[in-house]
Amino acid sequence: MSLRVVARHVARPWTRAFTSESSSSFPTATGIYQVFDRATKRKQRDRAVSRDGGVGSRTVDYVRDEVADRMMERLLDIKRKFDTIVDLGSGPGHFSKLLEPEKTRKVLMIDSSETTLNRDLDEEFEVEVERVHADEENILDILPRNSQEAIVSCLSLHWVNDLPGVLVQIKEALKPDGLFLGAMFGGDTLFELRTALQLAEIDREGGISPHISPMTDTKDISNLLSRAGFTLLTVDIDEVRVGYPSMWELLEDLRDMGESNAVVGRRHFLHRDTLAAASAIYKELHGNEDGSVPATFQIIYMIGWKPSSNQPKPLDRGSAQTNLKDVL
Repeated sequence: MSLRVVARHVARPWTRAFTSESSSSFPTATGIYQVFDRATKRKQRDRAVSRDGGVGSRTVDYVRDEVADRMMERLLDIKRKFDTIVDLGSGPGHFSKLLEPEKTRKVLMIDSSETTLNRDLDEEFEVEVERVHADEENILDILPRNSQEAIVSCLSLHWVNDLPGVLVQIKEALKPDGLFLGAMFGGDTLFELRTALQLAEIDREGGISPHISPMTDTKDISNLLSRAGFTLLTVDIDEVRVGYPSMWELLEDLRDMGESNAVVGRRHFLHRDTLAAASAIYKELHGNEDGSVPATFQIIYMIGWKPSSNQPKPLDRGSAQTNLKDVL
């Protein structure tokens, strides 16, 4: 596991924005336990891009841009050129903008937030771009089975309600020996904020409610990929640590990222004194010597391949020609 520190220099006054919408323009998957209100999440992301002409949205690209850069390092380690790469949950194209003609001819960007999807102009990309406004939870409604060479996803899978089902759909959409490369927030993401809010609520209100989304634990990802049918798996963990002047700037940036709370059954408000207590607890428990506070984003990177008859396979047990004792 590696750690990089990102400094946040832009400080703006924080204002609260809450939402309670639940209508959807996309059909809701039936039989799936709904953890997240995806209609609300779409509207949060649409508003984040529309606010101030997108200035705030572009200011807070730093986490996704950093993760996209680390994903690209992993893609470049794969010595293969793809005709088309699908960027699932692409946002405005944090990863797609890094693609070069030497790696692919075209990128297909898919996102449930139409405003976010079309935020940036085609001129900012090095390869041909096609954009599709669609729900990432219903991939096979967009992509035929066995049709894609590579599918990537940069920090969008933590908002899907049926992660095992989406991974199965990704595998089904890939051609044999097709690549899936993904990055998603891990369970320790924003643990500083989570603990501060919980302690403040217990102290001021006598109980706690979810304000930060539940996230997948790192040890579960390999099992999920294997159950989905992927092979030749690689999973590793990384962290991005960002410094903020206080908790208030962190909350503002999360709003502008479109990462506000969208858990079904969430509370739609927090008392001002509870937030003030959380800010004080945050600084007391986690504050840096210079007065700033850190926020940790845990990132899980994953690589999986759709099975194919031409992929490397392990030799049968006992077929080795050299004794390990002779080597050691």
